Amino acid sequence: MKQLLRTTDPTIMAFAKVLLDGEGIDCFELDVNMSVLEGGIGLFPRRMMVREGDYIRARRVMSDNEIAMDPA
Repeated sequence: MKQLLRTTDPTIMAFAKVLLDGEGIDCFELDVNMSVLEGGIGLFPRRMMVREGDYIRARRVMSDNEIAMDPA
């Protein structure tokens, strides 16, 4: 698995997941339950992971939809 993006904005994560699902790219969110520790203030970023084989295609989907990603 490779990290595709990292953000504290849950709306970006939801949008990215819908886009990837639409393209048939499996993804997995990490650090979703960190909000329990932080009190729900959005301090810790969530990470979106994809399979290495889907990474380049997933980056293209994010780029086409102007979603900022981690550097490659």
